[in-house]
Amino acid sequence: MGQIFDKFQGKEWRRKQIRKITDKVFERVTNSVERANLTFEDLYIAVLLVYNDINKHLPGPHFDPPSKDQVRIMIQESDLNLDGEINHEEFVGFIQRLTSDTLIVVSQGLIVTLVVAPTIAMATKRTTEGVPGVGKLVQKLPNSVYASLVTMAVVMFQKSMQEV
Repeated sequence: MGQIFDKFQGKEWRRKQIRKITDKVFERVTNSVERANLTFEDLYIAVLLVYNDINKHLPGPHFDPPSKDQVRIMIQESDLNLDGEINHEEFVGFIQRLTSDTLIVVSQGLIVTLVVAPTIAMATKRTTEGVPGVGKLVQKLPNSVYASLVTMAVVMFQKSMQEV
């Protein structure tokens, strides 16, 4: 499934979205603390803000941010100049590593919603056209409206499964 999404520039789109979020959050945090680099506490606040933006702006399930211990371990891998603080480029790499699994889940949800659901809708429309009582109504619905209704039902089902 990932190959299909890659053909639609999925990886590039995700990379750009995360870069926009990362740049915005880094600038916001560094401006508020009035320093060019992030300490551990600043970094953890920035991670929380990044996850908040991901949950608001990217489609798919809600993602919980990592714990402070997980961030503390990852900061050692990301602090390339070993100064105990994270600069902008180190922060970008840190967030990319941190969110790589998150974006795979988002991609799979998008594929199901945007590709599979309309295909299933058209297959079920042909099947339900022969059902007495319902068939005449389904025949009168344009394909685009029927596909949209089924896709909305799939999205609602996905959201209800996330809440469980």
